[in-house]
Amino acid sequence: MKAAAAKTKARATAAKPAQKPPVAKIPSKKKAVAPKPQRPAILDLIVKTLDDAKAEDIVELSLIGKNPMTDYMVVASGRSQRHVQALAEQLSQKLKSEGFGANVEGLGAGDWVLVDALDVVVHLFRPEVRTFYDLEQMWMDEPAARAAG
Repeated sequence: MKAAAAKTKARATAAKPAQKPPVAKIPSKKKAVAPKPQRPAILDLIVKTLDDAKAEDIVELSLIGKNPMTDYMVVASGRSQRHVQALAEQLSQKLKSEGFGANVEGLGAGDWVLVDALDVVVHLFRPEVRTFYDLEQMWMDEPAARAAG
């Protein structure tokens, strides 16, 4: 009987797979990808306000990692000096009413008005002045696009 019990015990241990020792996980060599920054509400407010005020050729440029002074730049055109001035005034009033600060430069001349809302800087031009300074090309991502333009 002892022999039969020993055979049964031997079969039971043979049927169980041997346990493997735990393996240490090797950290992945993948680079951590930074999450894409969320679009700030002030940028949406600026673009909507300019669009509602009939600004032309509105362009948004991300300056994150390119310029320590601001995160975004918006460039737009008005049809005349008076239209550029009106765009700047409306934008400044809207930003202030929504709790954002804004400094305005160049309002008197109306050729090129800068609205500084800290995280977003807005350049408002008459079309001829915008073509002359061509800020969008200066801040474009690809150098080849600048050279081709």
